[in-house]
Amino acid sequence: MSEPLNKAELKKVVIRIEGMSCSSCVQNIEKALQQAQGVQSVQVNFAAEKAYVEYDPSQIDETALLEVIKSSGYQGELLGDELTTVSFTVSGMTCSSCVQRIEKGLSNATGVAEANVNFASEKVTVKYNAAETSLAELKQTVRDSGYEVIESLDVESEGREEKDHELAKMAHAARRMWFAVAIAAPMMILMMVHMLVVEIPYYLPIIYILGFPVIFFAGWETHVGSFKSVKNLSPNMDTLVSMGSLIPYLLNLSVIWIPITSFVEMATAIMTLHLVGRFLEAKAKGKASQAIKKLLEMEAKKARILIDGEEVEVPIEEVKAGQVMIVRPGEKIPTDGVVIEGKSSIDESMATGESLPVERTSGDEVIGSTLNKQGILQVEATKVGKDTFLSQVIKMVEESQGSKVPIQEFADKVTGYFVPAVIMIATLAFVSWMIFPEFFIPIVEFFNFPWSNVDLSVFSLALLATIAVLVISCPCALGLATPTAIMVGGGLGAEKGILLRKGEAIQTMKDVRMIAFDKTGTITKGKPEVTDVITFNGNTENDLLLYAGSIESASEHPLGAAVVERAREENLDLHAVEDFSAVSGQGVQGFVNNKQVLVGNRNLMKVKEVAYEQYKEEMERLEDEAKTAMLIAIDGDMAGIIAVADTLKEDSIPAIAELEKMGLRTAMITGDNPRTANAIAGKVGISKVLAEVLPDGKVDEIKKLQEEFGTVAMVGDGINDAPALKQANVGIAIGTGTDIAIEAADITLVRGELSAVIGAIKLSIATFGKIKQNYFWAWIYNALAIPAAFFGLLHPMIGAAAMATSSISVVLNSTLLKKAKLEPSYPDQKPPTPGPKKEKEVPVAAK
Repeated sequence: MSEPLNKAELKKVVIRIEGMSCSSCVQNIEKALQQAQGVQSVQVNFAAEKAYVEYDPSQIDETALLEVIKSSGYQGELLGDELTTVSFTVSGMTCSSCVQRIEKGLSNATGVAEANVNFASEKVTVKYNAAETSLAELKQTVRDSGYEVIESLDVESEGREEKDHELAKMAHAARRMWFAVAIAAPMMILMMVHMLVVEIPYYLPIIYILGFPVIFFAGWETHVGSFKSVKNLSPNMDTLVSMGSLIPYLLNLSVIWIPITSFVEMATAIMTLHLVGRFLEAKAKGKASQAIKKLLEMEAKKARILIDGEEVEVPIEEVKAGQVMIVRPGEKIPTDGVVIEGKSSIDESMATGESLPVERTSGDEVIGSTLNKQGILQVEATKVGKDTFLSQVIKMVEESQGSKVPIQEFADKVTGYFVPAVIMIATLAFVSWMIFPEFFIPIVEFFNFPWSNVDLSVFSLALLATIAVLVISCPCALGLATPTAIMVGGGLGAEKGILLRKGEAIQTMKDVRMIAFDKTGTITKGKPEVTDVITFNGNTENDLLLYAGSIESASEHPLGAAVVERAREENLDLHAVEDFSAVSGQGVQGFVNNKQVLVGNRNLMKVKEVAYEQYKEEMERLEDEAKTAMLIAIDGDMAGIIAVADTLKEDSIPAIAELEKMGLRTAMITGDNPRTANAIAGKVGISKVLAEVLPDGKVDEIKKLQEEFGTVAMVGDGINDAPALKQANVGIAIGTGTDIAIEAADITLVRGELSAVIGAIKLSIATFGKIKQNYFWAWIYNALAIPAAFFGLLHPMIGAAAMATSSISVVLNSTLLKKAKLEPSYPDQKPPTPGPKKEKEVPVAAK
């Protein structure tokens, strides 16, 4: 790999890989790409059959990347990261010159990456960036070139392309399998008749003829893959199957007239069972990625937009940002937007996992593809195409499938040597049986399995043991262990509003001992309100609100916003502010009506030498009630105190209690003074309080927690807490709807409730548990099966069936993740809360 560049200068590309048969192929492709000049990072996902490559476009391009993959013996296909593919029919073309004219016109259009015209079918296919142009503009370009657009035939997103590709692959695997089964089944019947009923004349020539199409036609792709891997000095599972089927078939064919044991039936059965396994594996892998397909299917297909006051129905691809959409009850909201008129309840379960509908009215943001349950809404589109929330979720989940868990990196290194080791063991088995048959035969006789036959020649027994070792070994199961679990876990998380951005977080989460929470917007709702206005020295409440509100109107702090809102509720006309300045971590100051006004904490008063000690008892009373006391001074004298409080989220108390019950310590990071911070922590059950922490001090606090507790997770809003989220071993961004900063953390939670944190932890633990199970069974299978085959205890046909079963069992075991219980244990309980029973909201101080 070349020297690392600034991240902004690098490009990422996703490439679909054809021809991988096991984890050895992953190693081969990664190694080849990593050696290419300009490639910065490579991750190949065997289960998803994709390579995620980050590269320097000034040193290598996408065509060269595909060439590297091809030279390694595989086929690569670029998957457009931000491109939409559309096809439509054009009439009026008379010759190939028309084709060139249309292609040239479209290729020169803004946002078009590729344009192809099929003259015979009169079909135009265009790949374009939906953020830069629209389908309507593309059609107009064709019309401007002098041709007529008849109709839109097919609009495919990358996700639908992916689904079609999987269906085509499954159909191809099914054809190969049924072709082999249709020949192998009668062949097995003939074998049984010949062995147990009556000898069939010309039996050997018949089975040679029957076996040929199975081994060489149905198995052709396997042999080609084997040849390419051997040519690149990187044998894979195809190599083992090819050797296991070709060696016995060709050996028997070379001595067709010599009466030795026939291995043709075995060779045919091995290839057939391999193809059956391939088909079932493809089907199981399709189930593993089912959750993503469900998300893709949820996308709205059409939209009604307002054009000159009239409703016009258009394909979703033609909707542009800024257009107003009409959404009736029972319809999906076509794309992300803001409600500009109407009120309704929206079912957002597909995005957040929350089953109860939420109320949305004018000014509220809505998520595309969610369901409008009641009223008619007018929604202004804000994000379209690849920028929508749903598209970002799908992209993020797919990217997580390209990331590797640390345990997988170790397993990949081991499996890189697996196939060569198996070939060596198989060779050793043949030599050992030929030299020491008297050692092995008693072992076979001792177990005396139904398929054991020590009356065969030593050569036949040696060959059976060799072939059994080759075909029973299963590197495929090892390669599928992690990717399939991440595919299922990531999909399940997406359905529940838990987005796993980095695979390594799944493994790290099991070691987390401390979870640190930002307070405002995480434990609390983040909407502070004025609770008390206490006046001193002859000032009235209105005086205090007028001066404090005027100063805070120039501030962007949420506490200031609460004061301003209260002043406006009292119908006070706020005055202009002069010489305004914010003092970090202390408060704000400025002049109103030629009077110096200070609004802040004790530290600000100390610095400005304002006497406040006589009001200390009042301040402490408010802080003991978990309120933030804002001190106001006018012209150097204390004028009063305005108390501001936030409210706890409904599930903060039970969620923190459950986390502590799970054995996790909890900490709260806040800018509040210790008294207020401890009051809040006492209400929610937080075990450690980090108070008076300035925004730029959060990273240092996380480092201290790591020194004390080891592995630490940080939960924050994903924007203001980004540095702390990155410092933590696992960063969890929590937010709501389209406001989520998806790039900010390892795990992103769509819902704002802390119960989602519990779900994320449970999902991570369950997913990593499945990965460990998969590796255990894959390794234990090989550890037991290979020695058994070496000692002649397993027939090759049984070995081939076991190999296929091993791969399928790993994938199916991963799909059991769908049954994982991610919900907290308290949804039907009413956890105890402090204060009166009827208290609906617990006031706490805002940061």
